[in-house]
Amino acid sequence: MTVEITSHEELRELLGVPNARAASKERTRLHARDREWLGASPFCLMATAGADGSCDVSPKGDPAGFALVLDDTTIALPERPGNRRADGYRNILDNPHIGLLFLIPGRTDTLRINGRARLVSDAPWFDDMVVKGHRPVLAVVVEIEQIFYHCAKAFLRSALWRPETWQPEALPSRARLIKEVEAPTESLEDLERHYGPTYATKIYVSVPPGCREPRQ
Repeated sequence: MTVEITSHEELRELLGVPNARAASKERTRLHARDREWLGASPFCLMATAGADGSCDVSPKGDPAGFALVLDDTTIALPERPGNRRADGYRNILDNPHIGLLFLIPGRTDTLRINGRARLVSDAPWFDDMVVKGHRPVLAVVVEIEQIFYHCAKAFLRSALWRPETWQPEALPSRARLIKEVEAPTESLEDLERHYGPTYATKIYVSVPPGCREPRQ
């Protein structure tokens, strides 16, 4: 029999209450150590939700320090060329609430930032976001409402950073997955060529509007 939890009281009875430090660790402004963390992080997960409550989580990655600190309560994330679905960006236009999880490779703790986001198409600090000649056409500006560090347990349980646990060959290649799941009519040879050794050389190449989108 499946037993569903339907109230906050039931949840608390099952899990208990957080200890004093966990309950009070939230902050609303960047600490100097937060700035250092953002400066060392090359990757984050961006969670958004649409007006109807439907959710999306999108990976964002760039050289370490890609999240630009604008002031003690504001950061910005650059857009990079992708598949143009813009799921998260469209959500932000309808619902500004956003959640960010910043990782540092090899670290088992993470930095969490929650707040309100808006999209901007230009600002003087866009020049500080240029990577390999690519100046973003938009950025996500996040007004911080909640910031705190998250403990290491999930990463320790998953052994995420332990190379001996990695199994990249557990599933078919990216090209074969695309062929089987998304584009059965496309040639496997073309897909393998696209996702081959030259793929990494194109990740900052913008495709002009109206042209065929790069596969993602």
